[in-house]
Amino acid sequence: MLTPYGHLTYCSNIHPGEKWDEHFKTLQDNLPYIKQQLSPDQPFGLGLRVANEASLELSKPEKLAEFKAWLQQHDIYVFVINGFPYGGFHNTVVKGEVHTPDWTTNDRLNYTIRLFNILSQLLPEGMEGGVSTPPLSYRLWWKNDDEKQNVLETGTQNILILLDELIRIKKETGTTLHLDIEPEPDGILDNTVDFVNWYRDSLLPTGIEYLTGKYQLSQEDAREAILTHIQLCYDICHAAVAYEEPENILQSLSEIGIRVGRIQISSALKIDFSTNALIKRKAIETFNEPVYLHQVVTKNKDQSQTHYPDLPEALADWNENQEEWRIHFHVPLFISSYGVLDSTQNKIVKTLALHKKQPFSTFLEVETYTWGVLPEDIQKPIGESIVREMEWVTKTLNDPS
Repeated sequence: MLTPYGHLTYCSNIHPGEKWDEHFKTLQDNLPYIKQQLSPDQPFGLGLRVANEASLELSKPEKLAEFKAWLQQHDIYVFVINGFPYGGFHNTVVKGEVHTPDWTTNDRLNYTIRLFNILSQLLPEGMEGGVSTPPLSYRLWWKNDDEKQNVLETGTQNILILLDELIRIKKETGTTLHLDIEPEPDGILDNTVDFVNWYRDSLLPTGIEYLTGKYQLSQEDAREAILTHIQLCYDICHAAVAYEEPENILQSLSEIGIRVGRIQISSALKIDFSTNALIKRKAIETFNEPVYLHQVVTKNKDQSQTHYPDLPEALADWNENQEEWRIHFHVPLFISSYGVLDSTQNKIVKTLALHKKQPFSTFLEVETYTWGVLPEDIQKPIGESIVREMEWVTKTLNDPS
């Protein structure tokens, strides 16, 4: 839905359904209620998650026409697609497989192109749109720096092939579409620093050479095409886990001119071990579930950091030298603490305050997808939970302080 600070939505990866008909059914069951609660008299925007299998079905003209008619009937519009998880995301063990296939593969490239073709047909006239995607690959799959460098180079080349498609769509339809790359702990692009370094040192020089040669563009026009079509998906949870401050992120992006395709509004778990350490260590165990990756980054007493690929490894290695934990566990936005545990809700408030002063993205997307694996005392009916999150974001945006 349109707010003074951009289009606000939630991501439908919260709803199950890897096949299109299954996912469409969950949208039909939930969206009319959510829209009625949040935007009864105005169009309501949706951040659509389309799995690979669903994308093959939705690419069929009759399926796409049916969905478009339903959207129009209910006054709902789609302007972003979540293209990070390719396959199963509910009722299965996801963990590191959420990165499969990665950007070294044609499967990831072709899937993403398919999502952009779907989005280009769903977008309201005159709007731009974005598809989010993983941070090239999962770094724990690769043994050494040479292998990781090869992933960066191969991934960059595949993204340039995608860039060709986005330039073609813009030339033929006038529609601006952008790939929103999402840094994540233990991704090849682990954090915003990694993303900016890759963008500056690899994507821009390689892309400018490619575009000036293929399209006879000037270097300035080639640079602008890259900045337009390849952007950052700024996930507030991921940035908090990396101990990044929003002011520093925005400054580093500004120095190069990188744009933020969307702000994903999400909250992580945070534990301060300066008090009640043993009680807090025990409390974390209730969040140790087997479906999603919950990377942990600790801040130690000497101010160094320790990275753990998942919560079980961090729990096993917990020690008195660790001052604080940040855990990649998307917890509800409207809860600041969970008994003795805290969240990084304050980072959302801080980031949105900066956005209100000087908007740095057109799109805001709530992305709490872990409702089904949260401790039982936190779980609520999914429609009510989405409404509460969206209302909390709206209130935070409207807060004059």
